[in-house]
Amino acid sequence: MQFNLKSATLLGSLLLGGNVLAAVSPEEAARLGQDLTPMGAETAANADGTIPAWTGEMITPPASFKPGDGKRPLPWPDEEPVLVITKGNMGEHADKLTDGTRALLEQYGDAGFRVDVYPTHRSLGQAPQWVYDATAYNAANATLEADGLKLGNARAGVPFPIPKSGLEVMWNHLLRWQGTHYEGQYDNYYMDKGGNPVLSSTAIITNERPFYNPDKEYGVKDALGMVRLDFSAPARRAGEKQLIIDPTDFSQGGRLAWQYLKGQRRVRQAPTLAFDSPNPGNSGMATFDDGFLFNGSPERYDWKLIGKREMYIPYNSSELVFYTKPEVALGPKFLNPDAVRWELHRVWVVEANLKEGERHIYQRRVFYVDEDSWAAVASDAYDVSGDLWRVGFAYTTPLYDVPALALISQGHYDLLTGTYYLGGLVEPYYGLKTDVEQKPARYFTAQGLSKSGIR
Repeated sequence: MQFNLKSATLLGSLLLGGNVLAAVSPEEAARLGQDLTPMGAETAANADGTIPAWTGEMITPPASFKPGDGKRPLPWPDEEPVLVITKGNMGEHADKLTDGTRALLEQYGDAGFRVDVYPTHRSLGQAPQWVYDATAYNAANATLEADGLKLGNARAGVPFPIPKSGLEVMWNHLLRWQGTHYEGQYDNYYMDKGGNPVLSSTAIITNERPFYNPDKEYGVKDALGMVRLDFSAPARRAGEKQLIIDPTDFSQGGRLAWQYLKGQRRVRQAPTLAFDSPNPGNSGMATFDDGFLFNGSPERYDWKLIGKREMYIPYNSSELVFYTKPEVALGPKFLNPDAVRWELHRVWVVEANLKEGERHIYQRRVFYVDEDSWAAVASDAYDVSGDLWRVGFAYTTPLYDVPALALISQGHYDLLTGTYYLGGLVEPYYGLKTDVEQKPARYFTAQGLSKSGIR
């Protein structure tokens, strides 16, 4: 296993106990905008140039892109793969493949699963200048407190751009920059054991990021993120609603969640919409904290920073998320390899081990977090016997108008049952809108759910 030498000092276990002071020295913080990008990634190219240097130059949107359009076309539609990894040659590239990717090649390679690697593009590891400024402040000032469950003294930017622990990396993922708010409509599908696609849910998602809107009144103190889901399909779920609000301090009660069920015609507080509860949005094929590969409180795990690696990961997936019809994208056992773009990127590797006395269906998890966007882009989940069980991938998409690289679509393969699901497909709909008017605070309340419910 090859590790980045610059990250050698980060190897090994770092278990959290008591308060954690995470600020780095002024000398280290000064690296931002120099050998590190303003968001904390390595500026330089890798040794052989297969990962280019970060220049700060924005992608030029394709001529077909119209500002305000929710669908963003891929700016390199004519590129061809520079490498194709199959079951036959995966041994030559094993050090750049996640355990999950290797398992999929082993299990489905004879049926056609492959990894098509395209040229790497880093132009969307960007944010507005005010986010850069806040990130620079955070590097020297942000802290983790209450055993890592509370973020302290952080402004509206990446909290730990020069991370020293696995938990800091995961907080960066939770607070990754992808705009102040967005709205979209999406489909979730799962493939049954017979290889048939089944619609799990269709919903409108409204996502507010209060952490990046410190001057807006939300009615909730120190909220990290607010997500409301309004389901319209299938028929059995039409009219259901969910509201989830995560804080920047999970030590004081944690997540707030409510659910409107049309059969009951009332809103109920729903503390089970968290951790390892099966998520009905994807027919129970993943847990609630599998959403976006990880979300919610990190309290049930000990987090260990393994280091940084160069990995082949799904990336710049506009074609899959915005333009590929489900009947084309969804193969009987795995996604159509023609629809998935992979690139070589540097990722932070974080291992999570279940704490003694805590409960979760996953005993161990490994997350791969993109250095440029701080989005978790792949995950491996292990059962209580230590066997690899579920393999997750996120399909990030560039948002030229924000600018940002957004985590919209994700899915998991279940190696034990031979099934999988894919969530966040927006092809039939209007895409992802970032220029919509932000909802009023009452929209993200139990009363707001009740008012819009079916009577």
